Amino acid sequence: MKVALQDLVAELEQDVSLYEPDQLRQRIEALDRIETCLFHMPRPQDDAAMAEESALQRRVEAISDQMDAANRELYQEIRAEIRRGDGAKRLLAWAKVYDPAVHADYQLNGVGYDYLDALVTGVLQFDEPDSGIAELAPEMVFYQPTPARFIFDLIQCSALNEHDVLIDLGSGLGHVPLVANICTGARCIGIEIEGVYADCARRSAQALDLKQVTFLQQDVRSADLSEGTVFYLYTPFKGGVLRSVLDMLKAEAGKREIRVCTLGPCTDAVLQEPWLKVQGEQIVDQLTLFRSV
Repeated sequence: MKVALQDLVAELEQDVSLYEPDQLRQRIEALDRIETCLFHMPRPQDDAAMAEESALQRRVEAISDQMDAANRELYQEIRAEIRRGDGAKRLLAWAKVYDPAVHADYQLNGVGYDYLDALVTGVLQFDEPDSGIAELAPEMVFYQPTPARFIFDLIQCSALNEHDVLIDLGSGLGHVPLVANICTGARCIGIEIEGVYADCARRSAQALDLKQVTFLQQDVRSADLSEGTVFYLYTPFKGGVLRSVLDMLKAEAGKREIRVCTLGPCTDAVLQEPWLKVQGEQIVDQLTLFRSV
């Protein structure tokens, strides 16, 4: 594995194009390859091997530092554009990586994370909490952020626009409301029972001067859903809690047409709701859009 890392380092040291702004994917993938090589590299057995490894490690750190610096510069440029109100074009351009006509070589199946998540996290700059998170209540599901590509899918398939109000039911750190507002101008509301997460999301919105994004710390079952036109669930709860929320959404659908987007296991439960009609093909581990009928 040491030889593989040496070859990789030599390759990366020669690739000056790697530091161009549009090479984010290549940088993230290169950093992942370095990490994999380091993880599998055997420990040195003698002083000569230790010295050789130390020299190689310095080269690895230099390359990694350069790539991280290029990424940070890109993130700061996009953050500045967002504060000026010009962030949509830049972020949506990155979403085109999933268009086979543009990047036919890139495929990612299932619910996993990739370099778009590095982009979104770098731009939103969450100060993620490492303590103070309450123990999960019964029927609540462990929090995982929505993979970034699904946020862009949601924007596209729901035809979200500035006239909509998106409500994320179980919004966590706020990835979906923040990106959706930046890209569409829609008013976005995140409802999150964990106060530490909601606070982090608010700070991110304030730092980017996003005035049409609101985060509420509360149980969804006590929330006011009357303004929502689009609702999003990434399986934030199950069982009786999910049943109660679906009944609330049904009541809202009796007053106006709504769209519901789901991801994860909760989709199976939503498919059973007769007042909702699935739009397009329902595919496992993909975003599903429903419209009220």
